Amino acid sequence: MTSASGSGKKKNPYYQGPASDHFDGLRFFNPGGVGPGSPLDLLKWQFAGGRVRWPNPVISAFPSAKPDRHVFGDQMRVTMVGHASMLVQIAGLNMLTDPVWSERVSPFRSIGPKRVVPPGIRFEDLPPIDLVLVSHNHYDHLDLVTLASLQARQRPKIVTPLGNDTIIRRAVPDAEIVVVDWGDRIAVNGGVTIDVEPCHHWSARGMGDRRMALWAAFVLTTPAGRIYHVGDTGFHDGINYEAVRQKHGGFRLAILPFGAYEPRWFMKGQHQNPVEAVKGMKLCNAAYVAGHHFATFQLTDEGIDEPVHALDAALKAEGVEPDRFRPLRAGEVFDVPVV
Repeated sequence: MTSASGSGKKKNPYYQGPASDHFDGLRFFNPGGVGPGSPLDLLKWQFAGGRVRWPNPVISAFPSAKPDRHVFGDQMRVTMVGHASMLVQIAGLNMLTDPVWSERVSPFRSIGPKRVVPPGIRFEDLPPIDLVLVSHNHYDHLDLVTLASLQARQRPKIVTPLGNDTIIRRAVPDAEIVVVDWGDRIAVNGGVTIDVEPCHHWSARGMGDRRMALWAAFVLTTPAGRIYHVGDTGFHDGINYEAVRQKHGGFRLAILPFGAYEPRWFMKGQHQNPVEAVKGMKLCNAAYVAGHHFATFQLTDEGIDEPVHALDAALKAEGVEPDRFRPLRAGEVFDVPVV
C-alpha cells in the first residue's frame, strides 16, 4: 500500500502516527482480514436490483422511553434509541453508543438513508450523559449534529478510535475527547474501565478517505459486570470473539449488530448476519445480547423484518433461548438479568 512518508506522498488528513500491526502509515487495516469492496463492486450491487422496499414510516411497538436519571447497584439497563444508538445505564453511569438523532445518515441533508421510525428516546428526555462511545466514522455511527447537540447540553466525555477526533472537532472544537487505539485501557469514573478491542470493519466519510480513521469495539468492566460493545463488524471467522473471551473471560451483556448484511458477497467482510451474530455470542461467552443495527435505516437489501426472522431461526439452530438475544426496537427497555 502507499506510504504516508516522503515528499509528495498522500497523507492521512485525520491521523499521523507510527506504523503498527493495523496501520501502514497511511491507512488502517484488519490484520489477516479483508478490505471493503471496490467502487466497481459498489456499482454492481447498486444496479443489481435486489433491494426489498421497506415500509415508511414505521410505528414501534414501544412508546418513547423516559429513562430514570440513574441506575445503581447490580442493575444494568439498555434503552434502544435506534440502529446502533443505545442508552446504557450502569453503576450510576449514563452512556450513549454511536448516538444518532438525525433524520438521515448521509453527508447530505436531503438524500441518503432516512430514518423510518422515530428515536426511541426524545432528545429532550435524555438523562445526564456522562460518556459517549463512537465506534467509527460511518454516518450511521458518527453523527456530528447529534454530538454538537450533546456538547451544547452538557459536555459528555467522548471515547473514539484514532483519527475520529479530528472529524469530531470540526463540529465540536471544545469537546472532551479521549482518543484510543486497539489494546488501550482507560479509567472512567465510578470504578469503570474501558478496554479498546479490534473489530473487523473499515471507515470513510467520503470517496478519498477510506480506512484513514480507526474502528474499534469496547469492553466495559463495571461493578455490575462486563459489557462487550460492538458497533459494527464482519464475523472474521470468529477471531475477535475468541480473542475477547480469552482476554476478558465472558460478559454479562454483549451489544452486537445483526442486521444490514445482504447481499453477502458484498457485505460479508463488514456486517455479520444473524447466524454469525449468534455464533459470536457463544464464542465471546455472553450471557445476554442486546441486538442492534436493524429496522431503523435501510442500508442494504434485506426486508425490514428479515433480520429478526433469521435471528429466530439461528437461535433455535444453536440451542440458545430467545430471551438471551434481544433484538431491541426503538423505545424498548432491557433490564439485563443478573448472572
